[in-house]
Amino acid sequence: MVAQSGKWKVLANTIWIQAFTGTNLDFLAYSSELKSVLGVSQVHLNYLATASDLGKALGWSAGLAVMWMPLWAVMFAAAAMGLVGYDAQWLVVAKVITLPYSVVFILCLLAGCSICWFNTVCFVLCIKNFPSAMPFALSLTVSFNGVSAALYNLVVKSIDRSSSAVYLLLNALIPLFISVVALIPVPRAKLAAPEHLHYQRAVAAISDSRPGSVPLLGSHEIKDVEVNNRKVKVHEGDGKFKSMQWKDLKVGHIVRVEKDEFFPADLVLLSSSYEDAICYVETMNLDGETNLKIKQALEATSSLNDEEFKDFKAVIKCEDPNANLYSFVGSMELEGAQLPLSPQQLLLRDSKLRNTEYIYGAVIFTGHDTKVIQNSTPPPSKRSNIEKKMDKIVYLLFGVLFTISAIGSIYFGIKTKDDLDGGVKRWYLRPDNADIFFDPDRAPAAAIYHFLTALLLYSYLIPISLYVSIEIVKVLQSIFINQDVSMYYEETDKPAYARTSNLNEELGQVDTILSDKTGTLTCNSMEFIKCSIAGTAYGHGITEVERDMAKRTGSPFTVKGKDVGSPRRSSVKGFNFDDDRIMNGNWLKEPHSDVILKFFRLLAVCHTALPDVDENTGKVTYEAESPDEAAFVIAAREIGFEFFKRTQTSVHVKEWDPVSRERVEWSYKLLNVLEFDSSRKRMSVIVRNEEGKLLLFCKGADSVMFERLAENGREYEKETREHVNEYADTGLRTLILAYRELSEEEYTLFNEKFAEAKNAVSANRQELIDQVTEEIEKDMILLGATAVEDKLQQGVPECIDKLAQAGIKIWVLTGDKMETAINIGYACSLLREGMKHILVSLDTEEITTLEKTGDKNAIAKASKQSVLQQITEGKSQVDNSGSEAFALIIDGKSLAYALDDGVKNLFLDLAISCASVICCRSSPKQKALVTRLVKDGIHKTTLAIGDGANDVGMLQEADIGIGISGVEGMQAVMSSDIAIAQFRFLERLLLVHGHWCYRRISSMICYFFYKNVTFGITLFLYEAHSSFSGQTAYNDWFLSLYNVFFTSLPVIAMGVFDQDVSARLCLKFPLLYQEGVQNSLFSWRRIIGWMLNGVSSAVIIYYFCTRSLNPQGFNKNGKIIDHQILGAVMYTCVVWVVNCQMALVISYFTLIQHIFIWGGVALWYIFLLAYGAMPSNISTTAYKVFVESLAPIPAFYVVTIYVVVSALLPYFVYKAVQMRFFPMYHGMIQWIRYEGRADDPEFCDMVRQRSIRHTTVGFTARSLARTNPLHDRSRNHR
Repeated sequence: MVAQSGKWKVLANTIWIQAFTGTNLDFLAYSSELKSVLGVSQVHLNYLATASDLGKALGWSAGLAVMWMPLWAVMFAAAAMGLVGYDAQWLVVAKVITLPYSVVFILCLLAGCSICWFNTVCFVLCIKNFPSAMPFALSLTVSFNGVSAALYNLVVKSIDRSSSAVYLLLNALIPLFISVVALIPVPRAKLAAPEHLHYQRAVAAISDSRPGSVPLLGSHEIKDVEVNNRKVKVHEGDGKFKSMQWKDLKVGHIVRVEKDEFFPADLVLLSSSYEDAICYVETMNLDGETNLKIKQALEATSSLNDEEFKDFKAVIKCEDPNANLYSFVGSMELEGAQLPLSPQQLLLRDSKLRNTEYIYGAVIFTGHDTKVIQNSTPPPSKRSNIEKKMDKIVYLLFGVLFTISAIGSIYFGIKTKDDLDGGVKRWYLRPDNADIFFDPDRAPAAAIYHFLTALLLYSYLIPISLYVSIEIVKVLQSIFINQDVSMYYEETDKPAYARTSNLNEELGQVDTILSDKTGTLTCNSMEFIKCSIAGTAYGHGITEVERDMAKRTGSPFTVKGKDVGSPRRSSVKGFNFDDDRIMNGNWLKEPHSDVILKFFRLLAVCHTALPDVDENTGKVTYEAESPDEAAFVIAAREIGFEFFKRTQTSVHVKEWDPVSRERVEWSYKLLNVLEFDSSRKRMSVIVRNEEGKLLLFCKGADSVMFERLAENGREYEKETREHVNEYADTGLRTLILAYRELSEEEYTLFNEKFAEAKNAVSANRQELIDQVTEEIEKDMILLGATAVEDKLQQGVPECIDKLAQAGIKIWVLTGDKMETAINIGYACSLLREGMKHILVSLDTEEITTLEKTGDKNAIAKASKQSVLQQITEGKSQVDNSGSEAFALIIDGKSLAYALDDGVKNLFLDLAISCASVICCRSSPKQKALVTRLVKDGIHKTTLAIGDGANDVGMLQEADIGIGISGVEGMQAVMSSDIAIAQFRFLERLLLVHGHWCYRRISSMICYFFYKNVTFGITLFLYEAHSSFSGQTAYNDWFLSLYNVFFTSLPVIAMGVFDQDVSARLCLKFPLLYQEGVQNSLFSWRRIIGWMLNGVSSAVIIYYFCTRSLNPQGFNKNGKIIDHQILGAVMYTCVVWVVNCQMALVISYFTLIQHIFIWGGVALWYIFLLAYGAMPSNISTTAYKVFVESLAPIPAFYVVTIYVVVSALLPYFVYKAVQMRFFPMYHGMIQWIRYEGRADDPEFCDMVRQRSIRHTTVGFTARSLARTNPLHDRSRNHR
């Protein structure tokens, strides 16, 4: 893909920029010449280096600049600052000009700031061009940040080895040259027309929105121009079409798009190459779905072709541009008639024409008005709790940094003042001949200057590289999740896919799961299994719920003496009906055969499915909007009512003729379709049959259908209600079927109102339509009810049981009626025998009586009071119970009142006191509101999982959104954080990957703070030893390379590979997961403990080194150890201690970890040798410190071993005591694994009892839900 290649070109350019403008580590190369020309002391020179660092501290200004300036301007500003800063210094060193010290200070500051401006440009490019792989792009770019010093060194050596001032000239000119090369001056088009949504986001962020501006890094702009310059055929007005560029399209143009071409704008479909004006559209670039969508033009325009457009005139009125991909309101005025437009006629830009030779369409939205661009707003930003807490720890460390800097500065100021009046104690600082830094007369100013010095010196306490390291680790963790074959679903060829790596550790801290049912717990593959017609139940199939009930009660099912424990499996997908009274035309012999005929005729006619007839076999398949609808049409076909053709105005069915007993073709003129939606809960069609009768066929939920029956149409109501309740008890989805015959006058009046409502171009169009349909969908005659089964996915009961054993609370939010939801709950192990039910419902006699009065205010008041009373009683029942487990089941009407401000907290308090919660008849909005209530109420991690568009709000509200890539499309997946193919994979995702990621990230962060505190405190202690004079224990090379080479890779390896417990044991002992939920591995106690461990290690390293080596002669000449040798010994001990500490922390060693840990130590010694071999023109402080000073003295080796053992001993003792007397749960499992007795239940139980926390592995974990998170602060867990 060109867009993808363009992104990689941008990444290459950012690396190019970073490699040549990333750092100013070559200050040492020319600092001696600068010192000589300026005639300043070493202290003054050090402050020039400090000025450069202060310039970087002003790098935040680049962030402000990016908000108001295009990136190309920010880059040139950076180049200009570098040109002025470095070039002026070069002129000073070359003695061309003379500048005072203060001006040179500002020049150094300006040069340092330029580097941050370049970095900002690179980072913004990476973030916007790689939204899903941001950590990878950033880390790859940052890795080239320090290469410039080496590159400049090579260039200088090839130009002039004698003049180190050449570095300044290169620093001034090369960044400017690089900036020019990185920019390609391609004029920006007035209207961007990107090919992909992510590409648009990138372009919008990195380019200025004003026409005529020069774009940055031309590959994206070239692509932009390429897309805008694509050609499409546009009608000229004389019946002919000519090629025109996309950027020149205007609203009102009529275009011809041919097969496999993208739509250049949002179009209204006018006609196509098919006779019935349909076309097939691929919307993968919009919603990720690969299945083709069928669109169909209005009948009035379906026959238009090239010549007929010559005189074609129409006016299209439609809604304003918006982001909703699945709705469209509009109308077309053609030849005096108002024709309604719907999403069925809308062709969206960025989708592609498939399996259709050509289409004609009218342009209605272009450029930024198109729906795909309107959708370019980013999803809600989510950050893990550990990241948020990590920010607080960094703030704490900043506080420590400022505190110790202030302490040192105050002490330094007091000591400097003590040198006044000849009381010189620190004679070696020459206070009598000093500048401001040691001048006793200006002690307060000296203290302030020292404070700034201390901030820079102790800044190693702040783990700047931690954020980059964590991002690298998270990306690698996500790759392991994606590559886990145990979460690969072979049937659909879909692995797990982490769409973001930000929330890996959150997977290990989930407290509550909120799940959809249909398509998430079930397969969403509907099978027609039973029906009730004319009060008679048909179908002998046994559902999974019935088999589960039989298993619980121990009684096998038989029907009419026939064992049905093993259900019949039909060879026809979607049809599992078995009843000889109906099959093979036997229904004609039934007493109510006329009702049966109308029943299956309704199923064959009342739908929006499209038939697809195989030309070779004649076999008919169906493209339906939902699996339910497909199952109904298939069932009608299998019984003998085959729907085989649909046009704009008719539906054709092959039916059994009761008279001739043969199949005949019937044609029904399709007059109106009253479409289904979640609020109407029904769908109707109005047709005229061949006899001229006007018929309304309707199917819908029992909650809305029974109330719409006529008095003379309720003959079978009692029996049908009983059958529907029985079906619901067995976990089946039911719909009621009814019809009525319309008079001509009644239909004419309705059709006028209906047409007026459909042609309304306003936001309340759907409300107007609903009002009209209410008037016609009444007084119907009941035919019966359908029952379809949506089978549970494989492994769902086992998965839910294991998650519950892990202490995770599980809520199910479903649109099913209460009886169905309860029985599905039993089948999937959400509900257990012996679990008490708390039912909250408005299906009471009082509310029913009020509903008949129609007084909405009275109904609402009584309903809210009833819900409040039921919730209060339920809470009292739970509080007064002993150890019983409760399940809360609430219906949609009650839920609406339970979510009111005055009730929701009480409802939440009850819900989290129950082991399981089921919300029935819940709408998409209610799902999102419940998720928000739980997330905000318990302040613990929530996870939502769903598969359909109605779950998107819930997924975005939750801390973690899991999308199931099922049969309802990819909308949920596109809005999720992680996608999996089956619900059962959630068990491994949370209990294995979640636990590992949580432990790895927690341990990694704690260790990172430990090693930085260890390093930083040694600096502070040496500063205190040297009277806070600003003398550092280590030279600049040692300081710069500590976090880069010697300690960085082991911590990354731990974050990627470490395992405290194997995957098998994670699943065997699911309660281990509670370590993450309780955050026991990243509590403040643990964090402070690691910091104190770092302080302890630093104190031991410093005092043992200084007391053992100072003063001491190290050669035959009697020369004693100076601060450089002492610093090298201390640094050696630090490297050994922090790497050996890593070895103690790791639970699972791999070859990579061994290489990184011991390689880091070996790299230090290799560096010492290389450092000693450096020529003096590169480093004036470099000499053979290892070969000449350290290696010859035995004390170096003895001190190193002694210090390392002593520094690690406190941690070793602590871990031994903890494991012996108050072990954590993972330690217990490690003990079991070490003993090799993981399958010995008695030994496991014995070891488990010694855990620091009470555990209930092996128990039904529903009782754990009794813990009330809202009361954790005031009472202990029960």
